[in-house]
Amino acid sequence: MSSSCNVVLLITHSKDFFTIDRVAEAVRRKGGEPFRLDTDQFPESVQLTAQFNSSQSQHQLTYNHQSIHTEQVRSVWMRRIWEPQFSSELAPQFRDACIRESQATLDGFWDSLRNARWVDDLQRIQAAKNKLYQLRVASEVGLVIPPTLVTNNPNSVREFFQQVEGKMVSKLLTAISRSMEPTDFFLYTSKVQAEDLEDAESLRYCPMVFQAEIPKQLELRVVFVEGQVFVGALDSSIYNDSTVDWRRSGVNVGSWLIHQLPESLIHQIKAFMAKLGLLFGAFDFIVTPSGEYIFLEVNPIGEWGMLEKDLNLPISDAIADALIK
Repeated sequence: MSSSCNVVLLITHSKDFFTIDRVAEAVRRKGGEPFRLDTDQFPESVQLTAQFNSSQSQHQLTYNHQSIHTEQVRSVWMRRIWEPQFSSELAPQFRDACIRESQATLDGFWDSLRNARWVDDLQRIQAAKNKLYQLRVASEVGLVIPPTLVTNNPNSVREFFQQVEGKMVSKLLTAISRSMEPTDFFLYTSKVQAEDLEDAESLRYCPMVFQAEIPKQLELRVVFVEGQVFVGALDSSIYNDSTVDWRRSGVNVGSWLIHQLPESLIHQIKAFMAKLGLLFGAFDFIVTPSGEYIFLEVNPIGEWGMLEKDLNLPISDAIADALIK
């Protein structure tokens, strides 16, 4: 790595592919020097050194035989942060302590990059992940949201089920899966049947999100990058009979389709992102048979590779532009 101050740090993990490669290529084309940091490889394969005295501090990162200093980093793409992956040589009783110390060290490194341009700021990402916050802000900017209940009260769920005439779905407030790859640890949006309410007492251990089930003509993944909007649509009639969540493994969702949003909706999305203070977000919308657009949620570090791959949408270029600006 050269000594120039034009390094673009790409924060990700060792299992990431396609999107990270496309952004790195775009950064390079635009004159930046991409440096990939696989967070799950720290501390075993990544070396991080921080030195402090009364007048200054210095941070150096070494990975894959390349080193950078904090002063060289112009911008940061916050793609993913994963826990350390340790070899079997580490005794199990030390694993939790090593994870805590490694994460604390990385937190200090992120702080050393506070003067770089971030896409996006870690604290803003963390705040924006809260779905209750999202629903409030969405309502404030005029986006239409489904009738929603978040509770650990079984009686409230049963009452809500009656209010929506038995057309109800459930989901979690937080993502258990770290990606959109199939996994046993991801609870997809699921339709709630009357018999499911017999087990509603278990809610006392964990609150959940319940929403009115919205009739779907299309499901949209809308990717926002610093004012630009890229949209992919799925014809939900292809899989509506089998699932209410197109991300579920084994579901044939058909082909992604180009879709044009109404200008009024684009303005609302821009206002929403301005309130969150984010340059990037991956939205999920439903388009009803009557043509109404319903906001479901936004993921501040959401997936978009399928749209670039299948629809040739230049999302990686837009992210690189935001980083190189």
